[in-house]
Amino acid sequence: MKLFRLVLLVTGLLMLGSSLSAQDNAPGWFKLLPSAAETWQLTPLDPLRFTLEMIDNSAVADQPEQHILLMFTRASSSYDKAVAKILELFEARHLNAHFTVINIELNNVEQGQAALDFAEANDVDLIFSIGSDTTDFIFNHYQNGTIPVVTVTSKDPVLMGYLKDYTTGSGTNIAYTSLNVPIELQMVYLKQLMPDLQNIAVMYADSNSSSKQTQVEPLREIARDYNINVVDVVVYDDSQAAEELATAMPEAIKQMERTDPRHESSIFWITGSTSVFNEIATINDHADDIPVLSAAPDVVAEGNDSAVLSIGVTFESNAHLAALYALDILDGTTAPGDFVAGVVSPPDIAINFMKAAQIGLRIPFNFFESASFIYDYDGHLVREAGQSITN
Repeated sequence: MKLFRLVLLVTGLLMLGSSLSAQDNAPGWFKLLPSAAETWQLTPLDPLRFTLEMIDNSAVADQPEQHILLMFTRASSSYDKAVAKILELFEARHLNAHFTVINIELNNVEQGQAALDFAEANDVDLIFSIGSDTTDFIFNHYQNGTIPVVTVTSKDPVLMGYLKDYTTGSGTNIAYTSLNVPIELQMVYLKQLMPDLQNIAVMYADSNSSSKQTQVEPLREIARDYNINVVDVVVYDDSQAAEELATAMPEAIKQMERTDPRHESSIFWITGSTSVFNEIATINDHADDIPVLSAAPDVVAEGNDSAVLSIGVTFESNAHLAALYALDILDGTTAPGDFVAGVVSPPDIAINFMKAAQIGLRIPFNFFESASFIYDYDGHLVREAGQSITN
């Protein structure tokens, strides 16, 4: 048996924090979703590290152990959802999987290196790089490393410069997946929704360089081709997101009213910036009757705190694809460097008809037909992951 939890690097432990007892609460930077908590046990090891193991692994005890490391840089509900999906697929495949989760903290190269040293010393079989910041660290510090890596909830690897195109693998130990829908396809949907679209108020956090590089800048470029005006709504201090949005949105509306005084051909477009989309209630409070759309389907939710529509990739869909990549790597079917960029297609469309009715927005029927998630006129979920929900 591999000495996964018996061999610990002293340097790594010092960098990763002082120890906690297993009875302590889970760290504040991660939440084990109820669906996963039914079958997986979270055990804290120190403030920045914990393990996830099956509560009952008797059905897989005769299978070889697979040791998986998940690397984070910060708390995010999107990461919680991604981890839950990964656990679900590994359990469904009856793998004897043991997970260690480490928060390497943003821009902390020493902690990141300590996590990689820990992985190599403890014979980790695969690393999931969770989040764009973690993936950027892996790209810069662990290309051609000895352990295969699969990226999760990370922005487009081609636009980020990690891959040269969408048809060629990395040729390294890293398999990339994408949380983005190509902007050309998103624009096709937007023009179907609003043929006379004139203004897009794009909402993003200044701290989120990956969103700026893979969502905001491509939007600017394609908007020029369509003669669409782009207005920036920027959060500069993530801790003050609500206050900054409350100030910036009315100013954006004034700019859009110069060409669209009746708000008939303008939208707010939320990018994948957590500090922004977490403030959906604030955004709705200040959007007036202008539709709030999102590149992240998870921003469309039950009830009133929701975008009206999204055209994107859910965190679960991306994590599902990443888990499939990982499973093929673990069983030796495919080398990580042979995988092309994992792009989910078709995109996940989510619609909240209660929000659409509030502002009088007409949703094209083909959107309804292909939507993965639908909330009815009372804001209740009636279609989930393409399947109808019956009460």
